[in-house]
Amino acid sequence: MRRLADLAPPLLLTALLLAAWETACRLADLPVYVLPPPSAVALALVEAGPRLAASAWITFGMAVQALILAGLIGGGLALAVSLHPGAERAVRPLAVALQVTPVVAVAPLVLIWAGLDHADRAVVALAALVAFFPLFSGVLTGLKSADPDLERLFDLYGATPLQRLWRLRLPSAVPFALEGLRVAAGLAVIGAVVAEFVSGSGATQGLAWRLLEAGNRLRTAEMLAGVLCLTVLGLVLNAAVALTARFLLRR
Repeated sequence: MRRLADLAPPLLLTALLLAAWETACRLADLPVYVLPPPSAVALALVEAGPRLAASAWITFGMAVQALILAGLIGGGLALAVSLHPGAERAVRPLAVALQVTPVVAVAPLVLIWAGLDHADRAVVALAALVAFFPLFSGVLTGLKSADPDLERLFDLYGATPLQRLWRLRLPSAVPFALEGLRVAAGLAVIGAVVAEFVSGSGATQGLAWRLLEAGNRLRTAEMLAGVLCLTVLGLVLNAAVALTARFLLRR
């Protein structure tokens, strides 16, 4: 009952916004290609459902691959630099510079390096680039957040660096790493879509290509249906990360 009570306000607000949208479109008599009403979007979602679902699965797969790649690289690099303060001072500015560089600026280069016949590799690499920094920063912050009293206790018992890492710092880093993973999950979907847009070849056949195709044909309702699919993808990935975090933190 409590969960239903928590869900009621957002569902009610969503219903009111959709009703206002539908009413405004009908009263203003707007052309469907300018702003379709929610009923037209729902109809487009039903008609183009199989095509959008297949493309959504492709985009979702590339986002998951990017998230795994970013986790391996970001987590591994954070683990390596946490062992030496000098390495952290050297690497962190470069990681920040990588984060603030617009992905659309480097996307053509990555597409050339990956090869035009392997656009999916470029999309995964670019999405991993976008998702890299939250994971790197979260893991590094977590590794440095161990209780100082426990650090001194490990010193007292003469713990080796490996014992300190495995028994103290990694468990301390888990909540921070999971929070970084949650942020990175959303960024991976964004990065995959942006990379698909930039590639522009349609080789990946993901949701971004469907949006471009619908936009070129002025199928605005289908475009909004594709955006809705992207939102659902992000929510599913975020929910999966949240369930993983709950399981790990409980243990």
